[in-house]
Amino acid sequence: MEEISLFLILFSVLAGYLLGIFSGLLPGIHTNNFALALVALAPFLAERGVAPFYIALVILSNAISHTFHDIIPSVFLGAPDGDTALAVLPGHRLLLEGSGAEAVRLSALGSAGSVVVSMLFVLPFSLFFAAVYPYMHEYMAWVLLTIVFIMLASEKGEEVKGQGSLAKYRYKAYALLLFLITGVLGLFAFSRENILLPVISLGQASVLLPLLSGLFGASQLIISLLTKSEIPAESVSKFELSRKRILRGVFTGSTAGSLVAWLPGVSSAIAALLAGLFVRSDFDRRPVKKDSIGPEPGEQKSFLFSDPDSDCRALESSKEFIVSVSGVNTSNAIFGLVALMVIGKTRSGAMVAVNEILDTGSPDFQVVQLFFAAVLLTALFSYFSTVWIGNNAHHMLRKLDYTKLCTGVLAGLAITVFLFTGVFGLFIFLISTPIGMLPSFMKIRKSHAMGVILLPVILYFL
Repeated sequence: MEEISLFLILFSVLAGYLLGIFSGLLPGIHTNNFALALVALAPFLAERGVAPFYIALVILSNAISHTFHDIIPSVFLGAPDGDTALAVLPGHRLLLEGSGAEAVRLSALGSAGSVVVSMLFVLPFSLFFAAVYPYMHEYMAWVLLTIVFIMLASEKGEEVKGQGSLAKYRYKAYALLLFLITGVLGLFAFSRENILLPVISLGQASVLLPLLSGLFGASQLIISLLTKSEIPAESVSKFELSRKRILRGVFTGSTAGSLVAWLPGVSSAIAALLAGLFVRSDFDRRPVKKDSIGPEPGEQKSFLFSDPDSDCRALESSKEFIVSVSGVNTSNAIFGLVALMVIGKTRSGAMVAVNEILDTGSPDFQVVQLFFAAVLLTALFSYFSTVWIGNNAHHMLRKLDYTKLCTGVLAGLAITVFLFTGVFGLFIFLISTPIGMLPSFMKIRKSHAMGVILLPVILYFL
């Protein structure tokens, strides 16, 4: 490898970090967009003395920075990308409970903690998957089916006195129904992904944008409008979650993200679902309560209300899950690089771009060391900027009328979907939104809607 410039290394890391802020905060923009653009620019930059190594550093830093900042639109706008879809409901709930800034800070801590845990996992996981990877593809469908079975079997629904012993089976049936409905929707959408005609083309259009924006974003915003929620005057930024829950969230998220990064066709969204099985996930079956007063005497309790004790447990679970999801995304990005080095396989658009740019097979030890140094430096920058944005976003949003804000975000989501996926994407978005509202009325966990990804992937491996 040619002589390395410390200035160019720092400049590349900073450039990738700033691009990650941009892609993380703007729904519809993904790290793959910048990765593809940099691949196209690589020959031009090489002619001007910029080595491919520095371009790869930009792409890697962008991918890490994105995993820190993409929680912010999920929490404050209800606008998910493929990696933060499951975080929308708990994040939005925390926002309306006055803990939006804390949710972002916990997310930043989850991502930063996962960097440390992932570094500890690199050697043992590399040795393990180098040995077992040749046998994994054959059994992948059964692994995913096991995850689905556990997810459905663990659904308990809402506990209501006097509803009978068979009620739990009704909720499991609802969960299965939602899984199948969203799975069929996913099959329909993915099979027609080639007909997406975006108005603005930034690489290959993905049907995940309208699917996840409808199922997890727009649906929750509409329910917030129906319940007439308001953003509280104050937003707590200090941690109000036990150290045990924080550590458990970091560990489960990092483990799930690290494992899934080796598996073909399995996204970090599925890793988040897997991590959620280890979190008391009663948060994602309850919509935001209408107010803190509760129903009038003699009035039947509706899905808009929840008792204080269960509401407190739900908030703690929401916070832990935010930590876990963030750990999933960051560790998945790190182990995408490790998988490329160990088994020579790419698991993300960013790693495809890095592999294409370097074009030298497995990078040498010096390059690997510099890549991990870039990850650590980007994580340090990203933690502080994510916390700062989270602390200040609440004050800006508080000045806006929440009903108008939700309406504006809904319109913004629809416009974003139309611009980046065209008329067919908008059609998928409009179908996905009411389906995404079903869990709130069925009183089941919204994570079952991940059938939209799981069912197509399972059928692919069968």
